[in-house]
Amino acid sequence: MRLALKSTVLTFAISLPALLAAAHEFWLAPPQYVVAVGQAVRLQTWVGENFTGQRWAGKSGRITRFVHVGPAGTEDLTTSATQADTIQSTLTFAQPGTHVVALITNDAYLEQTAEQFNTYLKEEGLDKVLVLRQQRNELMKPAREAYQRCAKTLMQVGKPNSRDTARAYAHPLGLPLELIPEQNPYLLRPGAVLTVRVEQAGQPVAGALVQVWQHPPGQKPKASRLYSNLSGRILLRLSTSGSYLLSTVQMAAAADHSRADWHSTWASLTFGTVGPTSY
Repeated sequence: MRLALKSTVLTFAISLPALLAAAHEFWLAPPQYVVAVGQAVRLQTWVGENFTGQRWAGKSGRITRFVHVGPAGTEDLTTSATQADTIQSTLTFAQPGTHVVALITNDAYLEQTAEQFNTYLKEEGLDKVLVLRQQRNELMKPAREAYQRCAKTLMQVGKPNSRDTARAYAHPLGLPLELIPEQNPYLLRPGAVLTVRVEQAGQPVAGALVQVWQHPPGQKPKASRLYSNLSGRILLRLSTSGSYLLSTVQMAAAADHSRADWHSTWASLTFGTVGPTSY
């Protein structure tokens, strides 16, 4: 695979809606998840809610790691992808198989009112932080948050092959927070169950809320909420063909209180599925 030297022109307006959107879902996705061998694909990074949103306006300086894993192994493309003001994200996939592309951002900062922050904690399943704020008598206090993002997408190049022993989709990439599928979704059909593991710093996370959006072709996304078990796993039924977005977040007290009270790490995973007559 080679990284084409093409840039994406992005615009950015500083506004309250944009800042609040930054605290919600963030995902990496291609225009289509199943592509031909040798096809050039411009990956896009999105921010928003309910699997709908707008192109992320972040500059290349926000990216700390940009990596591709495929049948031939791992390529760290960080230097090539971040050499200009905007992220160079056009990839050419030269080998058939299931490929993974992931990126990590550095910290950004956001301040919210007490009401906004408490509502956000409830929506994202961050009950431990809410309880801690209550114990500290901070429920009426505004909150300063530092947050980073870990986004990962799975693509199928050529026809899915059950004899693909590379299993790139199942390799942990060492992201600060990561969603790792244990089966290849491109080999599963609607109605099958996919096991996904939540890991933070290489360790399974129990009780993590994983929000799931299923987007069948021509329909609105359908949302569901799952919690990881003691081994950090969720069982997701692929009830329809189409595209999927999984998102989870973990939060702890910030190590550096000069800029933030809390630090959150977000992880997302996107992939598609194929219908029974696709091949």
